[in-house]
Amino acid sequence: MRVLDERPTTVFHLGADVVAPAPAEARGLERDAVRLLVAGPDGVTHGHFRDLAGHLAAGDLLVMNDSATIAGEIDATGPTGPVVLHLATPLDDGSWVVEVRAAPTADRAVLDAEPGDAFVAGEVAVTLLTPYPVDSSPTGRGNRLWQARVDGPLEAHLNLVGRPIAYGYLPRRYPLAAYQTIFGLRPGSAEMPSAGRGFTPQLVTDLVTRGVAVAPITLHTGVSSQEAGEAPQAERFAVPEATARLVNAVRSGGGRVVAVGTTVTRALESAVDLDGRVVARQGWTERVVTPADPPQVVTGLVTGWHDPQASHLLLVEAVAGRELAQRAYDAAVGSAYLWHEFGDAALLLP
Repeated sequence: MRVLDERPTTVFHLGADVVAPAPAEARGLERDAVRLLVAGPDGVTHGHFRDLAGHLAAGDLLVMNDSATIAGEIDATGPTGPVVLHLATPLDDGSWVVEVRAAPTADRAVLDAEPGDAFVAGEVAVTLLTPYPVDSSPTGRGNRLWQARVDGPLEAHLNLVGRPIAYGYLPRRYPLAAYQTIFGLRPGSAEMPSAGRGFTPQLVTDLVTRGVAVAPITLHTGVSSQEAGEAPQAERFAVPEATARLVNAVRSGGGRVVAVGTTVTRALESAVDLDGRVVARQGWTERVVTPADPPQVVTGLVTGWHDPQASHLLLVEAVAGRELAQRAYDAAVGSAYLWHEFGDAALLLP
């Protein structure tokens, strides 16, 4: 695996009860009723996601991810018995990035798989080829991600019995619709671009009527179960021409470019040219935004809450600054904010 040289400096301790146990709707709330912590130069305030527009100004720009979540988790049988497979990313040669996890809940990675191991799921066969990425060095504890050959009607099988990728920390399963944002038009994400989950049509209307612009990018997420210090894998992205123009216009006019999630930040920062302007670009990105390699165009962030030492925390620190990130996380822990894909959110405006 690719290991980052940097480590987050934000320090906090999470108790056992911080995971949002269900989508907001299953808890009797509207999507935009999850809590929102706003952190900036004037301090930290607490409210709800539906209040987002009141913290932005006419001339600001929110950039969304229009990737939709796929049902990438299936049960399979391998050389040693039942497993759960996470189909993370289709590669250009037709193979897939796959993670093998323990059955039945996928609560941990299976690290003793070997090249040539074959897993059967109905009429689909998944054969491990080589650790992914190919040039990763051995960790001493086995390999988490694999490049795999897939034979058989995978798309039909996923459509029939596939589930949203999960990791065993929720008390029950939820349908694929619970893992979609209102912006999700282009299927391809292994996991929900969850920073956008709290948006509703009413909230978008509120933003636009206040003069806050909204624009899309596409970034298809891989799996996010990285070990501490592990870099995000390469991900497919596209920044359209219209969005690139709008970002540049907003910056020229003194407005803020607020990314809805780490995925949007990664995509936009992967489309910056040598003159510091955003250009239309698509392909694969390996860009990792960190305090040592900070963003050039993103000046604010809507985000969920990340686990200690997760690589996404480096991106949060890079956008917000390390002092503001620490204050936000201290306040979130102290006020019992909820973590993970169905949890609460933050707006960071350094």
